[in-house]
Amino acid sequence: MAEHRAFTGATTMPVSFCKPRSPWQRGTNKNTNRLLCQYLPKGADLRTFSQDDLDAIAAELNNRPRKIHGYGTPEEIYAEILNSGDALIL
Repeated sequence: MAEHRAFTGATTMPVSFCKPRSPWQRGTNKNTNRLLCQYLPKGADLRTFSQDDLDAIAAELNNRPRKIHGYGTPEEIYAEILNSGDALIL
């Protein structure tokens, strides 16, 4: 976030920030946190998870269909963007 001005200058893509104490402005973030809590309960000691455990959690979340993506997975949507020619390349 500290480099948002440089990012905007390099990409001409504006950066916006959510207001503090306004969770409705962070819907995707809140939803992702809710999903993560299914695997990593609040207060869990992350040192008890191996890198393989964390990679498996990431793979499950990235392959989980989402309504917002027309029930496609984040991984599928990402691949479509990369293959569309519209991907931003820095």
